[in-house]
Amino acid sequence: MLVFSVLAFALAMDSFALCVANGASFKGIKIFDILKISAIFGFFQAFMPFLGYFLGLGFAGFIVQIDHFVAFFILAFLGIKMIKESKNDEYEPDFSRLGFKQILLGAVATSIDALAVGVTFAFEEISIFSVCLLIGVVCFVLCVLAFFIGKMLGAWLEKRALILGGVILILLGCKILIEHLFFS
Repeated sequence: MLVFSVLAFALAMDSFALCVANGASFKGIKIFDILKISAIFGFFQAFMPFLGYFLGLGFAGFIVQIDHFVAFFILAFLGIKMIKESKNDEYEPDFSRLGFKQILLGAVATSIDALAVGVTFAFEEISIFSVCLLIGVVCFVLCVLAFFIGKMLGAWLEKRALILGGVILILLGCKILIEHLFFS
């Protein structure tokens, strides 16, 4: 189970980075909203490998060929949007601007790699429910922690938090794209 714990931690790093950026950008976010967003991220981190497991070999080649492009475009879109919002002099970070659609897109984009990992689980004799639960719980806990780290950094960064968040999203998208194009 140690191997799957390390895997869960690694899979959650993209979600962690996004939650740090959101915590820095939306200082007024309440604990209930942090828990809700973290639960959404944790759910997708758990669901995607489960889905990948059942897709199995039939779609493995297709999923692996496009997952990095999908993640890149979603993260780049969200990052550019955040940077544009930072240029608005009247913009005041407010959690209500972080809508469900943005949260959902972020959760899906940061968990697409978990879908491909799930495909590899089909080749192993594992308890898919236990592994997916572990992945989801680790992601949830790390996302909650990330929001609080981001909130602490947000006070220090002030208006640069949106730019930092946008840059982090774009860099995450680039990292995913580069890893899949050159190192897989």
